[in-house]
Amino acid sequence: MTATPVLGENPAELGTLNPDEMTMGHVMDNIRRGQTDMTTCAAGYLITKSGRHAMARELFEVCAEAGYTGAMTWMGQLDNNGLGGAYDPDAAAEWDRRAAEAGDPVGKFNYGLALMRGHGVARDEARGRALVDEAARDGLKIARRLQRADYDLDEVTPDADNWKYAPLF
Repeated sequence: MTATPVLGENPAELGTLNPDEMTMGHVMDNIRRGQTDMTTCAAGYLITKSGRHAMARELFEVCAEAGYTGAMTWMGQLDNNGLGGAYDPDAAAEWDRRAAEAGDPVGKFNYGLALMRGHGVARDEARGRALVDEAARDGLKIARRLQRADYDLDEVTPDADNWKYAPLF
């Protein structure tokens, strides 16, 4: 008499037990396979806040190219501060422009600031204010704060960043 096999007697039938699903390594494996779901892309926040900027840049770039506007604004942040790559205000402005055009309030605000300053893009204060106004209408509190301050950019810019936004001549 032959015994009937029982499901689970062969561990390979069960797949991976206790997969490594909540680690940065797993998240980066997902990104490298092109998996850009919301959870994977959101993990970039934790990764960049932990100081792993090159890893965050890799993740956010894939997610931004897949259309996640939050990842676009994070790419702008990384480029604007030289985190995980070179300081590149032109690239930062471009990421924020893309997010703004996709309707992201943070993208609108950031690109509006870039336009008002002429930082990474030709200066156009009127267009910049209009984007800040859109972000405020979208409910972005910092945009409303800038409006209340009569668009005084010092209201939303840390003193430590003044060197970055100063006129070049």
